[in-house]
Amino acid sequence: MTTRLSPLELMTKLVSFPTVSRDSNLPLVDWVEDYLAGHGITAHRFYNEEQDKAALFAHVGPEKPGGVVLSGHTDVVPVDGQPWTDDPWTVTERDGKYFGRGTCDMKGFDALSLWALVEARYREIDRPLQIALSFDEEVGCTGAPPMIERILETLPQASAVIVGEPSMMEAVTGHKGGQGFWVDVWGHEVHSSIAYRGVSAIMEAARIIDWANQVNAEEAAKTPSDMAALFDPPYTTLHTGTITGGTAANITAKHCRFDIGFRAVPTDDHASWRRRILDKIAEVEAGMKAVHPDARIDVDGRFGVPGLKPEAQGEAEALVRALTGDNATHVVSYGTEAGQFQERGYSAVVCGPGSIDQAHQPDEFISVDQFNQGHRFMERLLERLSA
Repeated sequence: MTTRLSPLELMTKLVSFPTVSRDSNLPLVDWVEDYLAGHGITAHRFYNEEQDKAALFAHVGPEKPGGVVLSGHTDVVPVDGQPWTDDPWTVTERDGKYFGRGTCDMKGFDALSLWALVEARYREIDRPLQIALSFDEEVGCTGAPPMIERILETLPQASAVIVGEPSMMEAVTGHKGGQGFWVDVWGHEVHSSIAYRGVSAIMEAARIIDWANQVNAEEAAKTPSDMAALFDPPYTTLHTGTITGGTAANITAKHCRFDIGFRAVPTDDHASWRRRILDKIAEVEAGMKAVHPDARIDVDGRFGVPGLKPEAQGEAEALVRALTGDNATHVVSYGTEAGQFQERGYSAVVCGPGSIDQAHQPDEFISVDQFNQGHRFMERLLERLSA
């Protein structure tokens, strides 16, 4: 029988795998699958199209519906260019904190979930416990939807999902969703002294980006709905994060590529926001073609994440509140996989150790106290599943 590792030993092992989203996570998945098999737990995989990444999920307890899913992701963001004090792939304890890439977001929760699953294997639990570890969360939550479909095909459907993104162990019942796009603007090159005869891809892209600024200002000026008022900021936002393009200072740009997307409050219609963006792009493209017929704009979807909507008498929320004693209202403006589980019929809530302020940062950490709180949470969950 494999040794039962402590939560800290599990987190240390998981952090040692540099599962940056651009790279494979299979070494981590192989290790987790072997570890669970050593305790008599069968794990299932779902591979991406390239077969270089996999999600992993497993079930412990009676083969019946109504269980609890502990949901986390295995990928982390890069450490390139960040000034780390210590090796980011080694957990280092210092000043009451565990440092390492992913300790907070979210291998700390993954480790606690693995610990709880193995513990459940050796206890008489009356209600099933499941674990779901996804890939590619950090690049737009693209790995969870097909994983969820495979879980529904393979395991008895659970009735509550706890997504362990860092929330300081508070019950987060709502978050924004959104969609993102890559936009490729193709212009027509001429010398900048006769720019009116050409089409500058950069300057046309700027029309769209400036429109996004105008929309943000308009949304900020509106009186927010009751739902929107819970969020910071209390409205749906548009954003561009990257832009590249151009050949030389004296040539109208042939090509410009940028991203644009929105983060919407849960009650806003994603399809409507998508149409607004695409309609604006079409308007700018029409103006470009009026100057030169070969000018065009190509749009590709980058990600799409549904928001998490507060549930009336939601089972996942009730469970987490009972385990934490937290009865306050909490929502967040970042997206998680909770909305994707909810979209497929699960009751979902976000609750995990650590602060989102530490996610993606150099010297990322989770406090020892938060990690221990997460451990106590799992102990109480196991007691409840055994009741």
